[in-house]
Amino acid sequence: MPTNKQAEDPLVLPKGVAAPARRALAGAGITKLHDFTQITETELMKLHGMGPKARDLIREELAAKGLSFKQ
Repeated sequence: MPTNKQAEDPLVLPKGVAAPARRALAGAGITKLHDFTQITETELMKLHGMGPKARDLIREELAAKGLSFKQ
C-alpha cells in the first residue's frame, strides 16, 4: 500500500461539480488533481460541459492543496 495515498488517488472533485463537467474532464484525460497544474483555466473552459461554477470549485480545491492552474 502506498504511503503517499494522495498522490495515487484518482481525481477527487469537490462537491458541486456537475456530471457534464465530470464527463468533460474524463474525456480530456484529466484523472488526477495534479493534471490541472498542466492546463490553463482558459483550456479548461474550452471543454464542452465545463462552466464557471465547476472551474471555481476546482480552483478552490487546488488552492487548498497549494496548487494552481498552469499560468
